[in-house]
Amino acid sequence: MENSEGKLVDLYIPRKCSATNRLITAKDHASVQINVGDVNAEGRLTGSYSTYAFCGFVRREAESDDSLNRLATEDGYLKNVFSYQQ
Repeated sequence: MENSEGKLVDLYIPRKCSATNRLITAKDHASVQINVGDVNAEGRLTGSYSTYAFCGFVRREAESDDSLNRLATEDGYLKNVFSYQQ
């Protein structure tokens, strides 16, 4: 919801799981959000980052590490780490 000035005034904005696209509810206390920072050629943080959110279901099934590797490979953070099984 927006006010008359165009600012968001919602008390809670739900997130979506990066691996499954499920909504992460307020009662999902097992969910995590991981920020992966961008670095320059010298290895210093540039100030920008990519955010990955994982719901409790993915963590309970022990798939969060594979999902993070897959998503980071798609975004160009990793190379030759994750290979799709056909």
